This record gives sequence, C-alpha cells and structure tokens, in this order.
Amino acid sequence: MNVYSVDKIRNVCVMGHGGDGKTSLIESMLYMTKATDRMGKIADGNTVCDYDPEEIRRKFSISTAVAPIEYGGCKINVLDTPGFFDFEGEVQSALRVCESGLIVVPGKSGPSVGTEKAWKRLADQNKPCAFYISKIDEEHSDYDTSLHKLQKAFGVNVCPIVIPIFEGNRETVGVVDCVVRKAYHMEGNQRVEVPIPENMIDKVDQQRAALCENVAELSEDLMERYFAGEEFSDEELIAGLRQGVLERVIIPVFCGTAATGIGTVALLKGICDYMPSPDQGAVEVCEEGDDIVEIASNPNGTTCAFVFKTTADQYGRFSYFKVVAGSVKQDMTLLNHRMDGVEKIGHIYSICGKKSTEVEEVTCGDIGAVSKLATTKTGDTLSMSVRAVNLDPVPFAQPCYSQAIAPKTKGGEEKIAAGLNKLADEDPTFSYTINKETHQSILSGMGDIHLDVICSKLKTRFGAEAVLSAPIVPYREKIRKKVTVEGKHKKQSGGHGQYGHVKMSFEPYTEGDFLFEEHIFGGSVPKNFHPAVEKGVREAMEQGVLAGYPMVGLKADLLDGSYHDVDSNELSFKMAAKLAFKAGIPQANPVIMEPICSMKVYIPDSYMGDVIGDINKRRGRIMGMNPTDDGQEIVAEVPMAEISDYAITLRSMTQGRGSFVSQFERYEDAPPAVQEKVIAAAKEA
Repeated sequence: MNVYSVDKIRNVCVMGHGGDGKTSLIESMLYMTKATDRMGKIADGNTVCDYDPEEIRRKFSISTAVAPIEYGGCKINVLDTPGFFDFEGEVQSALRVCESGLIVVPGKSGPSVGTEKAWKRLADQNKPCAFYISKIDEEHSDYDTSLHKLQKAFGVNVCPIVIPIFEGNRETVGVVDCVVRKAYHMEGNQRVEVPIPENMIDKVDQQRAALCENVAELSEDLMERYFAGEEFSDEELIAGLRQGVLERVIIPVFCGTAATGIGTVALLKGICDYMPSPDQGAVEVCEEGDDIVEIASNPNGTTCAFVFKTTADQYGRFSYFKVVAGSVKQDMTLLNHRMDGVEKIGHIYSICGKKSTEVEEVTCGDIGAVSKLATTKTGDTLSMSVRAVNLDPVPFAQPCYSQAIAPKTKGGEEKIAAGLNKLADEDPTFSYTINKETHQSILSGMGDIHLDVICSKLKTRFGAEAVLSAPIVPYREKIRKKVTVEGKHKKQSGGHGQYGHVKMSFEPYTEGDFLFEEHIFGGSVPKNFHPAVEKGVREAMEQGVLAGYPMVGLKADLLDGSYHDVDSNELSFKMAAKLAFKAGIPQANPVIMEPICSMKVYIPDSYMGDVIGDINKRRGRIMGMNPTDDGQEIVAEVPMAEISDYAITLRSMTQGRGSFVSQFERYEDAPPAVQEKVIAAAKEA
C-alpha cells in the first residue's frame, strides 16, 4: 500500500443499528476498489471485517475492524463498528481516532434507535457526519421515505448528494451524482457513465440548486453570487460542500446497494471530496504541568501516537494506533507516559480485517498496528521522550450489568481468571472482581449478550467453560433491642480442660458496625482474656442467626463472668463469647437489612410513565427529576436485589434509548415479606 500525506487520508467511523448493512457496505467498497478479489457475505462467514469466530458464528459484528481503501488518490481508513448496544465501547474507541462518521440507514425501515445514538455521539463530539441509505434494491425499500424521515429527524441540512435511478417496477439500476450531474449504471462489476434519464433531469437540477443554496449560506461572498444568479462551478460546489460538512451545517446523504455495488464508488468519491482529513479534525490537547498544550496533526512534528484498540491471539498482542503527529517507524523507541515505561517499536503493520501487512512506516494521520508492546494498553499514548504526552483516553461507559461467574467443573477458577485477564486487554468495557463477602466472582459488562460473548471466548480460546448466575445480594443482619445473656464453655477431657464464662449485654449501635466495651468490677474475667472475648463476638458476627448474613450495628458489653486458674485460656473465652452471642441475638429482635442503591436513569420524555412505573414495581422511591438536553434524568433509590436485570429491562422498555448509572448508598430494614423470603432461601441452601 502506498504512502499518503496527511491531507490525503480519511479516517471514517461507520456506524448504525445492528443489521443495517455496515459490514456488507465495507465489503463492497473493498471489492469495487480491487482490494479484495471476491465479495464476502455475512451469511457465509467470509467477510473481511467480521473475521472473529464469534462474529462468524453469530453473524453480527462484535469488535471494530479496520479496512484501508485506496481510491481517487486518497487512503480511506474505514472502521467497521458493531451495531448492537452491548458493544458500544468498540464504537467509542473507533470514533476516538476518526475525524468523521458515516451512519448507515436501511432503505426499508429508515432511521432507528442506532441511527439516533450514532448521530448524538457525533454531535456531542462535533464531528462531521454523512448518511448512507443502504439496501435500496430490497423489496419494500423506499428511498424517498427514508430520506424524508432523516430530514424530519435531523434537520433540513440533511442533503442528498447521490440519488438512485429506478427502472420498471422500482428496480435500482444506478445512481446520479447531483453535484457533477453525472449518472452511472453497473454493468457486471464495472461502473459505466450513462446519460441522466429524461424523467430525472428536473429532480437532479432541484437537488443541485438546494446544495448551492446551502453552500451559499457559508459566506457573504457566496451568498451575493448566488442571489446574483451566478452558477457555482463543480469545483466551487465541491469545495463549499467540504466546508459545510466540516462545520456540520451540511449533512450529505448517499445511497446504494452493497450486493451489486450500485452507489459504492459514488460514496467513495464523496468521502474523498467532502470528509475531512486528519489535519482538519479537532486538535488534540494534553496537560504539561499547569499548561494545556495543543498537539497539531503535523507530519514534521514530534512523534505522538494514540493506541485505540488491542487484540490478542495465539501469536501475541497487537496494538492498533493512530499517528497524531510525526510518524512511527520500525526500531523507534517511544515513551508510554501513563506507565512511565519505554516501548521498543519492532514490527509495524497495515491492518485490513485480520490480514496484516508489514510496513516500514506509518505516517501522520494514518492508522497502523504494532506487535508485542510490553506495558501499553488501550487508551495509552506513545510519544518521544523529549515530550511526554498523555492524551485523553477513550471515554468508555461504565459496566451496567453484572452476573456471578463460576467454572462448569471444579478447579476451573484459575483458567477463568487467566482468560479474563487476557480478554480485558481487548475489551476494557467489562470488569472482573471477587466479592470478598459473598466469595463470588462477579463479571460486569454492558449487557447479557456482552457477557455471553465473553463466556464463549473463554471456552473457545482458553478451554475454560463458565456458567453465569444472578449474584448473591449482600444482605446484613442487626438487632433492635438490648439483651443480657451468659455464655459458658466448659470442656473436660483429661489433663487440662477448657473453661470460660461470660455475662454480656448486646444492644443496637448506630454509630458504626461494632463496638466492644467491658464494665467488669473485680477480676471475674482477667483483662488478658478480654481481647479473646471481643474476637469471639467478631467471629460470631460474620454469620447472623437469621440467614447467615453478617451482623452489623452491634454493641457488645462484657459485664461479668468467671474463670479457672488452670483450665481457662483465650480459646475458652472466645468460645464462651460465641455461645453468648448465639443465645442472646435471637432474643434481641434481629432483622434482615438490604442494600439500597441510588440510581440516575436517563430517558426520552415519552418513556417517563413506563420507567417510573417499573421503578415503583421494584420497590424504588423516586427522589426527583431533572430535565436534560434530550429528555429527563430520574433520580431514584432502589433495593439492590431488584436491579440485577435492570439494564436489560430498561433497554427493552426504551428500545435502547435509555441508560442508567447506580451505586451503593446504604442499608435499610427489609420489608417483612422480603425477610421471610431471604430466610427461607437460606434454609434451603
């Protein structure tokens, strides 16, 4: 592959809902530019971008794939991202290194939730955007209706650049480029220029006039020329559209069908003509001491590269990077400022799907990969040691769905842990922790499909079969009234025996989890045994008397007791304290406490009633509501036991438009019905 200057590179993030045709479109782009010698199909599992065994088996994209395409003197790095919301982290990492986004919308159904989310993500980052209406040749597909829906949803600045040519019974035979007023048919695998159909000339002229009007609004000079009736040349219109796209005041719309290649070349030309190059994108900034420093996309600048993706296979780790400034060459030594470590750049590659081609240099603005970096992870920055740079990492969302993970057969814990540690290099959007209280291993991710994919990878890559289950809720137990009891441990078995006797009071303690005091007069229990009594109570508190959950909010007071000169020892008094605990706590009106989480739920206004009703069903309390730019923020408190599946339910209720964050807040007394259920479950276990 040739070396390109920064102004001839386009990094485009292809986005949209699952099943809208992103991967098939990229397959068509590769085939039409002769980067591949055959058109892969998702159904056959032989596409360039969906190469992972899990993607082939499930027939949808799971991770971001890079496909470099050479066309019209430009290099277009197309990043194919997943459409399912469980894998949004892949979209976030791809968008971090792209200057623009292409949102794929099917001609049959028009814009969907995935379209809205992709649009919002691009708008939030102020990145240029274009639409591609796909599958316009399918039955019941309606290009005009889909275009109207796009304009209604995203504004009148959504402008068609390419429109389809239909013949007979709405059969798609080609497209017209309204900017240069040229029509193209597909003859086999070749694009052939043809005259614009007579019945389309007026429509093409109308579309071009609308584009000229949008361009005229970019400057007073252009506006004066437009109102004077002066027609813009093709070159002037292309330059104006490029400026309008960069400023997000013009959103171009392309169309086509990947299966036949209709519209694919027109899209490639549009990307070259209208999408920004890396030196036109937002300038990277970083902190150097107290100063904010800009890192310009300068080919002659000090080398700086951002790692946005990591993959691992049997051959080792690949770190995908974008060169922000300078260039990356083989045998370079770069600094990872976050790890304060030095990385030796060995072999570097140009990546197309799973195929890697070794290159000597990756230039400014381009994307490449390097193998076997020692400490570098996704989100790290590599730079020359003369200027330690640490760019903003990928803004990954926090995991919102958790399940307990356990080996299918005994002794598989280490295999699972080792496998998850390696998978975490590839996927920073899941976390793996061990709950010290419940002793469960907790796997947290973005949804049920996400966790299912992780378990499948554990099995296929590392031979570790795992099962998922709902996590144990960490309930607590406490008492409500004060009791005074005795505990006596006496054991005689020949020789020295064991003897410990205590009289204690137990009462609720509101200022902490546990307080031990002693109010003994005289030497009924020698002071050297007091720590043993406290230790005995602490150990007994680890398992409450109702359902075996830890006891909290307890004050224990040692009042009296007795000892034996020969048989008394620390173990005896520890056992006596435990006996006193077991005898006294059931009399102290013990209750189960449940963890309460605070939640913030973000939804469009139209789902307000359904979401509030669902929170109420989960025994939640609405604490308040705050308007947001695109809906409402609902603030609530909900028992932890009621939100284990909330990520799936919220996604279903809001068609994927809702999101939430939650965190543990405090413990509260559980309702009687819940207490009975928890106690019954403990007895059955």
